Amino acid sequence: MRKIHVNTIIKKIKNMCIKGNYNLGVDVIESFKKAKEKEESPIGKDILDKLLLNAKIAKENEVPICQDTGMAVFFIEIGQEVYIEGGTLTDAINEGVRQGYKEGYLRKSVVKDPLFRENTNDNTPAIIHYDLVEGDKLKIYFAPKGFGSENMSALKMLKPSDGINGVKEFVLDVVEKAGPNPCPPIVVGVGIGGTMEKAAILAKKALLRDIGTFNKKEHIKNLETELLEEINKLGVGPQGLGGRTTALAVNIETYPTHIAGLPVAVNINCHASRHLMVEL
Repeated sequence: MRKIHVNTIIKKIKNMCIKGNYNLGVDVIESFKKAKEKEESPIGKDILDKLLLNAKIAKENEVPICQDTGMAVFFIEIGQEVYIEGGTLTDAINEGVRQGYKEGYLRKSVVKDPLFRENTNDNTPAIIHYDLVEGDKLKIYFAPKGFGSENMSALKMLKPSDGINGVKEFVLDVVEKAGPNPCPPIVVGVGIGGTMEKAAILAKKALLRDIGTFNKKEHIKNLETELLEEINKLGVGPQGLGGRTTALAVNIETYPTHIAGLPVAVNINCHASRHLMVEL
């Protein structure tokens, strides 16, 4: 049994919150550069240049990439041979978020009650998804999720007979209706299968994948490629001002489902596709 103290976790989470909001990943930066080479719209090219400049300024000056520093979302893979000492893992994660958002001068965007709307003033509680796995490692995936893009997400319970064409039509419809609202170029996370809530979690988890990586299943990889091409034909473009770069990637995750259902969820991320991972 391997022991990890909560203080170690708190420190890591705090640093992740700050780093994740100040720095865009290499995968995102490179996707901007590649998109600029293909973009035919002069305005689109200019916007992509400005997004690159914004990311550079944020990193060099240690300030948030975007004013919406998001609701803190975590995917945790904890080995069954790991023992958390000094407190609970959930409390440690929330304390790390509390410290990170305070020390990093990150916007506190969480309200205690969805109807009464009183701010918690420390951006907690976080959204945490746990997965118990083999081994003695603790992997922490962090994705601060802004709600300009989150609000454009959707879920639909398709009929099995709708098939792959039904999935394509739904994804394209969601992106087209979102238009400029999620601050394109976007990353589109898609979850297919499971139950209603499982599809939504899959769509969120899909956003953790680096841009330019694909699903290991050949038919899903082909679907990702096809949907990306179709989305970029919509003409929404960078920041919704027209062009070929509406999306940087379509990432799809799947799960077995019931014979009577075909759940599909679409979770959209803005151009600031913030995600990082640490292993303890």
